[in-house]
Amino acid sequence: MSKTPGRESFIGSRLRLKDLHVFMAVVRSGSMAKAVDQLGISQPAISEVISGLEHALRVKLFDRNPRGVELTAYGRALLKRGVAAFDELTQGLAEIEDLADPGVGEVRIGCPESISAAIMPAIIRQFKQKYPRVVLQVDNVSTRTMELPQLRDRSLDLVIARVLSPVASDVFADDLNVEILFEDYVVVAAGLQSRWARRRHIDLGELLDEPWIVTNSRAGSIVAEACRAKGLREPIISLVTYSVHLRADLAASGDYLTSLPASVLRFNAERFALKVLPVELPLRPWPVALVTLKNRTLNPVVQRFIDHVRVFAKPMAGQLARTKSPG
Repeated sequence: MSKTPGRESFIGSRLRLKDLHVFMAVVRSGSMAKAVDQLGISQPAISEVISGLEHALRVKLFDRNPRGVELTAYGRALLKRGVAAFDELTQGLAEIEDLADPGVGEVRIGCPESISAAIMPAIIRQFKQKYPRVVLQVDNVSTRTMELPQLRDRSLDLVIARVLSPVASDVFADDLNVEILFEDYVVVAAGLQSRWARRRHIDLGELLDEPWIVTNSRAGSIVAEACRAKGLREPIISLVTYSVHLRADLAASGDYLTSLPASVLRFNAERFALKVLPVELPLRPWPVALVTLKNRTLNPVVQRFIDHVRVFAKPMAGQLARTKSPG
């Protein structure tokens, strides 16, 4: 497509939203034939729309092959902007609905299980007391690499993530907003019925022959680091899992010890029947961050939820310090 000053006129007269809708359906389906069921129109009609787009833009959007279609560089550029355009329109409609009725809407949240099992229940309970008709969708996402593709394809509005401390400048891409909410810590936990739960002081060396449940994440590495710092061997490992609920359930039986983020115990110790043990560990802050996509217009109900999360997280530093304190 030639660079002309009449792009707005071109978009208004030649680039129609319904044509972009067809284009994006073909991308999702991987072929024009498979897009038929999604769109409810014939394959020749779909082919005509795609050909019309390519003719109008004067570029090839797809490479055709026996398996279907594959985006060209031009197609990928159109897809990226098309997703953004439809998302902006969707947010605009949501904003209009919110203006008509500020108590409704939808918020799509992503977080790892260590967040959904820690602070998310309390956040949701408090938010729903104010906005009972807002629909909250919470999806489990991995934040270990911080790539977060769900933010870029607009399937999530925000992610609450755990990140390493100190936060490296290259951990997040330039297109993401990152706001540190609070700093979590790692604690050692045991079931309320465990013989260790009644102790007022415990030396880490006393626990090495107990069966431990660990992860390959920061929660597990802090315990190993503490052992090395004291010149101790590492504890006996019985189970390795990332599942917070599995660790909590087994530890609650009284047979296992485990390491968990302090926020999990701060809000769920009674429900999980666990107690923080008075064991000294290295103080390694584990930041919890709110992540959103830059230059994306968020609808009012999403912004309302974000503001709620900020207020909820504000006193967390002091709360977690008390959780961590031995005794």
